[in-house]
Amino acid sequence: MKGKIAIPLVIVAVIAIGAAAYRGSTSEHISEQGPEQEISLNGAGATFPFPLIDKWAAEYNKIKPKIFVNYQGIGSGGGIRQHTEKTVYFAVTDAPLTPAQAENAPNTLHIPITIGGVVPIYNLPGIPKGLRFTGEILADIYLGRITKWNDARLTAINPGVNLPDQSIVVVRRSDGSGTTFIWTSFLSNVSQEWKNNVGRGTSVNWPTGLGAKGNDGVTALVQQTPYSIGYVEFTFAKKNNLPYGYVRNAAGEFVEPTIESFAKAAEYAAVILPRGDASWADVSIVDSLANNTRARGAYPITSFSYLLVYKELNVLPNMNENIAEALVNFLWWAVHDGQNYAENLYYVPLPPSVVRHNEETLRMITFNGRQLLK
Repeated sequence: MKGKIAIPLVIVAVIAIGAAAYRGSTSEHISEQGPEQEISLNGAGATFPFPLIDKWAAEYNKIKPKIFVNYQGIGSGGGIRQHTEKTVYFAVTDAPLTPAQAENAPNTLHIPITIGGVVPIYNLPGIPKGLRFTGEILADIYLGRITKWNDARLTAINPGVNLPDQSIVVVRRSDGSGTTFIWTSFLSNVSQEWKNNVGRGTSVNWPTGLGAKGNDGVTALVQQTPYSIGYVEFTFAKKNNLPYGYVRNAAGEFVEPTIESFAKAAEYAAVILPRGDASWADVSIVDSLANNTRARGAYPITSFSYLLVYKELNVLPNMNENIAEALVNFLWWAVHDGQNYAENLYYVPLPPSVVRHNEETLRMITFNGRQLLK
């Protein structure tokens, strides 16, 4: 297991102590004196963590008024593409780079920045949150095999719920999406037919459904389409007051998506975190939970979101030493003090073990061979 170290994902303490967990870590590495000129740190990628990164941009600008973090939520696929083409200073993806993608973007570092969940949302008049789903049923809905809301398999696991005799309108992502990668990873684990015929990926050949761009696009389409179902990062469901489903885990429980159930998922996940500059292609909380019958209380569609940055920043056009230092300082702040904003936006703050892992990764970053963090 060369290049990999085991990282236990102990999260309970992080939830309990909240903001105090990270104070004091940032000031040791970020100078109080800001840059003389304004600096824009341009990034792009996943919409999954967009609400959190958007909050970081606003809060960091209060600390460093001349630093502007400009992040565009264009989907993980778009972020990976812009990272590979070196048109942004950093990218974000919910799907770690595949070996082929890593080969096209050598010396890329993976930095986990948050943990969240992907949830089924629906628009069923008169039916609130809490509709129960199994992974097999979700797979068959997205395969086009279950086409009615009052299908016998759905009514059997939702006793007392008056499910309508209406066709299910399936909504899915139209763009390259890390949220799709997480969703299709889960469906691949629970349905052999899905695994064989569709598979997992940021983009797949969908058997059915209406496409929408971004988590916000799927949210809007489900909102305006009665009898529809979609999948989004949890924050988008909460912020838009959309009903969301409870999903059965390997322990046989129908689990409500919450910060606590995402934390439980990470706690039970036997995930091996590689070095920041090694391959992350096999890292998956979803896969780790697929057959864990002891993971009680764990929401099964839970994942990291990753920030991508080059190990040697001099490879980027228009990069200079001042921008490089500003970027690394922001990233250090994001994985420390920035975690204080996660819980209010329905993300799980990084466990201390992952923060320490990120510290070692950030210390790898150089400009013209000079280490930017000591």
